Amino acid sequence: MDWDAYLGCWSVGAPSVPAQPEDGEESPGLPPITITDLASFSPAKGTVLGEPDNLGVAGLPTNFVTEAATHVRSGQLFGFPIDVRFTPAAYTFHYGDGESNTTSSPGASWQSLGQAQFTPTGTSHTYTERGTYDASVDVSYTAEIDLGAGWFPIEGRLDISGPTQQIRIFEAHTALVARTCAEQPSAPGC
Repeated sequence: MDWDAYLGCWSVGAPSVPAQPEDGEESPGLPPITITDLASFSPAKGTVLGEPDNLGVAGLPTNFVTEAATHVRSGQLFGFPIDVRFTPAAYTFHYGDGESNTTSSPGASWQSLGQAQFTPTGTSHTYTERGTYDASVDVSYTAEIDLGAGWFPIEGRLDISGPTQQIRIFEAHTALVARTCAEQPSAPGC
């Protein structure tokens, strides 16, 4: 994109015709803006939550969600005021056991999906062993910029790694008993 063509729109009092370079020198213009130039605007890190309450049961799905959303950061780039709009395009959930899942969804709670707890979702994961796992989510953002003349997309994506969240996975054992614990206090599970 030729940003120099819009230079007059961004600078107050800028001449409508670009100044001619002196003695054969090239006139400095706004350099091309790349996705890496926008990394300094610090897009939000996605935080991960394992449902229910960062706990799970080995052999049953643990549901994962993140709250990363579209947001705008403002600042200066190459001496010009700029707004940068970051939009999540993909989420990579790292479950802490060597498994990961990349999806276009940030996930949703079981309640908002109308599902019972411990049922599979598009972002759930089933741990095979009990333990404590460090889960996280990487958010891949697309970016648009506004220098005062409307939003312009920038090619590429920024991948932002989120902080880890400890997920505790427990084992559950069931036992069939002939009597209640009140009737037989020494029965398994009482």
